[in-house]
Amino acid sequence: FLKYVSFDTTSSETSDTVPTTDHQKVLGRYLAQELAELGLEGAHMDHKGYVYALLPATPGCQAPALGLIAHMDTSPAVSGAYIHPEIVTYQGGDLPLKKAGCLKVKDFPFLERYIGQELIVTDGTTLLGADDKAGVAEIVTACEYLLAHPEVPHRAIAVCFTPDEEVGKGADHAKFPAKAAYTVDGGELGEIEYENFNAAAVTLTVEGVNIHPGSAKNKMKNAILLANQFISLLPAAEAPAHTEGYEGFYHVTDLAGNESQVVLHAIIRDHDLEKFNARKAFVERLTAYLNDQWGRGTFRLEMRDSYYNMKEKIRPHMELIENAKAAMEADLGVEKAPKPRRDFLRHLRWQRRLAALLTLLTAVLCLWGLYRMEYSY
Repeated sequence: FLKYVSFDTTSSETSDTVPTTDHQKVLGRYLAQELAELGLEGAHMDHKGYVYALLPATPGCQAPALGLIAHMDTSPAVSGAYIHPEIVTYQGGDLPLKKAGCLKVKDFPFLERYIGQELIVTDGTTLLGADDKAGVAEIVTACEYLLAHPEVPHRAIAVCFTPDEEVGKGADHAKFPAKAAYTVDGGELGEIEYENFNAAAVTLTVEGVNIHPGSAKNKMKNAILLANQFISLLPAAEAPAHTEGYEGFYHVTDLAGNESQVVLHAIIRDHDLEKFNARKAFVERLTAYLNDQWGRGTFRLEMRDSYYNMKEKIRPHMELIENAKAAMEADLGVEKAPKPRRDFLRHLRWQRRLAALLTLLTAVLCLWGLYRMEYSY
């Protein structure tokens, strides 16, 4: 794992190449060579940056091959270059990082379950890369163990390491010999996930009209303020800060520009396909409404689906989930594997009401402030 995180493998949301960054292939070539040296068959990286290898079944095993998948890329949101990990023995409380910041228990309450254990952490200036180089390390280690213990019967294991998972393209070009596979990705011991959000990416370009402030009356269209109007019309209670479980959301991820032009990026998420499509339709209607208000072409919307809920594909094959749960309970000492979904909590209704109330209160205060300013003049 420590070797793998030394490779910078950040993917890119703006690149159209496959993979989106060429440096992902550097780790891919290393892994292909490592798998070949371990003794796996057909270990190679294809021209799109996907790494494949096959661990043959033990003699007499006729069961179909089972796949193990992990992704090599790391999130483009934080630097993945020049990572300097540390191994520390956690003593409890907030965990200071070597160069910047600390892991606070109030933000990461699960930390206290690991008092007295060794943890691998970043120095605070970069991400660590455990998502998902930890998964890569686990799969390679599993193959190494099975090769070293031929007395352990197993079916053929098809290994696949993908690029570009973090930008929603990890499965786009995979050619996999196994009909069923497990993805080994981030999560706590005992966690099984077989359903996820339907996801869409939004790019909204706002075209403004920049006039000298001294003569701007009834002429200027400040793109920054127009983008802010779009954001203000998104449902306040349907942001990530006020949702959990199966509740979907709208999330503005970044915004850049000036009075003349602003480019806004956002994501849309919902487990339910019908609600997901309704959310996308809402954004389209909102864009049309603002164009009616400010002139055609002021708001230019680009929206694409990133991925869909895998539950519908898993539902006919629930034995895969039951097998994983049984393995955790029998072999790993996990008394009861958690449910593969997040249950609702009753207080969510109060979160939504509180968010709506805060929005209303903010609007009232703004109007009162404007009234006072006008009155004072």
